[in-house]
Amino acid sequence: MSIAVITPAVAISAPFTRRQGRELLFCLAGLPFAVLSPVVLVVGAVDLSWYATRGGRGSVSPADVAVAVAGVGLLAVLLVSTGAARRLGSLQRGIATRLLGVRIPGPRDGGGWRVMAYQLVKLPIGLLEAYAVFFWVGGLVNLSYPLVWGGFRNHPPGAELSPLPVYTPFGLFGEGTFRVATLPGTFAAAAAGAAMLLAAPWVTRAVTAADVRLIRGLLGPGRLAQRVHDLELSRALAVDDSAARLRRLERDLHDGAQIHLATLALHLGMAREKLGDRGEVPDAAAARELVDAALRGAKDALAELRNLARGIHPPVLDNGLADALASLAADRAIPVELDVSIPVRPTPAIESIAYFCAAELMANAAKHSSAGRLAVRAAGRRDVLLLSVADDGTGGADPARGTGLSGLAQRVAVVDGRLTIDSPPGGPTRIAVELPLRA
Repeated sequence: MSIAVITPAVAISAPFTRRQGRELLFCLAGLPFAVLSPVVLVVGAVDLSWYATRGGRGSVSPADVAVAVAGVGLLAVLLVSTGAARRLGSLQRGIATRLLGVRIPGPRDGGGWRVMAYQLVKLPIGLLEAYAVFFWVGGLVNLSYPLVWGGFRNHPPGAELSPLPVYTPFGLFGEGTFRVATLPGTFAAAAAGAAMLLAAPWVTRAVTAADVRLIRGLLGPGRLAQRVHDLELSRALAVDDSAARLRRLERDLHDGAQIHLATLALHLGMAREKLGDRGEVPDAAAARELVDAALRGAKDALAELRNLARGIHPPVLDNGLADALASLAADRAIPVELDVSIPVRPTPAIESIAYFCAAELMANAAKHSSAGRLAVRAAGRRDVLLLSVADDGTGGADPARGTGLSGLAQRVAVVDGRLTIDSPPGGPTRIAVELPLRA
């Protein structure tokens, strides 16, 4: 597990990045969903029943609570039965995809009730999202107090003005110990606002990560259904991948090595005719040219066969995945930070898939992301091989844009592996591949 190091430069620039803006918008977009929590709806229904039966007088009776719970329960049944709940979950997943670049497939069973469960636990997450937004708003308000005081609080000497409220992470202090009633005090408030703005991105990121995890767990596919689907997909992909490899190998042999060998045989036959059966050679120069052409054809055929063999199993993997990744890193035009720790060597099939995934991901980063640095990690943990390629580029990696990611995901799925993409617009990008050590 990597630990992010927060340097002063990173802390100061964090509030001004596009990523932080998108995370703040995600928190704002999540607030209306918190209001739709069944807890909030039950409380609102109890108040309505209380006002309807007793006009807001007296105390709430158990009958009011029972009516409210029954009404909210009926509403939940209607949302699930009509498919409105599933559309609500789809909307929330779409917001996460649009703003954070997180792609979460929809559930395959029980989606409506899982959406209602998400709405139930969304309330505390929504309160935390409101708290994160409070950091941004309160910090900006505090930071503006010196300008507000100079522009709108011009008053004759001796006039008493009510103190300005100062926002802190612990609440709002107006008449308490921390208040602003003088111009020098506004600079103290501005310092507090600057501190809140520096802390706001990290609070927002923590809350956003918690909400995304909740969306994955409740609005994504269930574990058992996803497992069955993955196994079915793996079986179909294994068959298709095997057939595609055979067709590609046959085509390469037919269009490459076979043509070179046929040309070689033709040149040798013509050279034999030029040499004659016995005696003096009537046209030695032409015979030599044909032999030279046959020699070039033989070299081309060998090169073609060598390339085909390398595409099936790169020879650099004979010494292990660590040496193969080091060879890939050495061939990159941009700096690559490589960290490999694989105590138990994977099977050849897994090593081959990991090698081709790393090669494709590194090539994509250099070609599409405008990255200045790559970080490649490979680690063996229990029965799993974890490979990740991260870059500091522009982000926005999308399998639908034809960058080869969909093909990698299919290749990984063949051996029951998983490819995870974390690439918000503006970067950075981290793509992780999880493979079993044994295939």
